[in-house]
Amino acid sequence: MRRFLRHPSDIPIHYRLPNRNRRRRNRLCNIGQGGLCFLSCRRLPVGESIQVEIPVAQPPFRAEGVVVWCRPRRGLFEVGVHFATDETSYQLRMVEQVCRIEHYRRRVRITQGRELSSEQAAEEWIRRHAADFPSG
Repeated sequence: MRRFLRHPSDIPIHYRLPNRNRRRRNRLCNIGQGGLCFLSCRRLPVGESIQVEIPVAQPPFRAEGVVVWCRPRRGLFEVGVHFATDETSYQLRMVEQVCRIEHYRRRVRITQGRELSSEQAAEEWIRRHAADFPSG
């Protein structure tokens, strides 16, 4: 079983390093146990604190983490972020589930031509896929 679950690159992530006014945006790559990976246009320093926001639900997921790795990838950088608390890890798993449901909703619209509300998509996704969703 995978430790990190891949997500299509349409999930936005906003991030900011402390003591810097500018908030940056890019795309989420994956979410895993206690952390996530996203793409950045610039190299971020390993060990630096980072504030992230993933606006897939209301209220958006917001947390502080630490950059644990940063490596080049096709003109961009993949950035690994770790979150230290169990509460943040739990919240991140809920974000992961919302991301999967929204992808399911889009896939149904594209492949089947059916428009589902977020609630309908959640009900269908849970019925069809929740058993395959990795537990804690």
